[in-house]
Amino acid sequence: MPGPATTRSPFERFRHIVIEGPIGVGKSSLAESLAQRYGARPVLEEPAENPFLERYYRDSRRYALPTQLFFLFQRVNQLRDLAQRDLFSQTLVGDFLLDKDPLFAQLTLSDDELQLYRTIFDAMRAQAPVPDLVIYLQANPAVLVERVQKRGVPMESGITEPYLRSLVDAYSRFFHHYEAAPVLIVNTEHLNPGDDPEDLETLVRQIVEMRGRRSFFNRAS
Repeated sequence: MPGPATTRSPFERFRHIVIEGPIGVGKSSLAESLAQRYGARPVLEEPAENPFLERYYRDSRRYALPTQLFFLFQRVNQLRDLAQRDLFSQTLVGDFLLDKDPLFAQLTLSDDELQLYRTIFDAMRAQAPVPDLVIYLQANPAVLVERVQKRGVPMESGITEPYLRSLVDAYSRFFHHYEAAPVLIVNTEHLNPGDDPEDLETLVRQIVEMRGRRSFFNRAS
């Protein structure tokens, strides 16, 4: 059941919200918190269902392509039904943006693999709806490493700061050019809206008061 809220629901303006950001930034916990508080339908990644993911972390070169393709098919299947959703009866919050999917492919695949992946991706991307708002969560790589280690997922133990730095840079480049939907860019280094109710309230106010197609929020320590 949705919990009490003192701020207007962000879903009054944005019926379909997507949370994005690099590994460890807190996108899934924020999506779950928004869904629970405001009674929205969560549309979340399911990494545990990917049979190649654990093997990818052990041998990234060998398993990058099957890992990437499994996630692509999984995400498209999750989003396909949403393309025909009734905007007046359903609010949605997700923790992945399909348009960002090639970002990981560009970091992990060889040229030939990337060409194959792009062919498949381009044939499938039209099945995904465009969200009404993207919330892009940021944090520096050192903070992300600390958060990944804190949550203690065994197969993530090999994630390094240089890898997260390359991922942070790739996300920054992607969202610098992204224009398909409005974007709220949030620095989470001193904000934990997925787990802290007061921080969630602070973020919701930023969403409700957002003007224009691109806004930034950076709360000082």
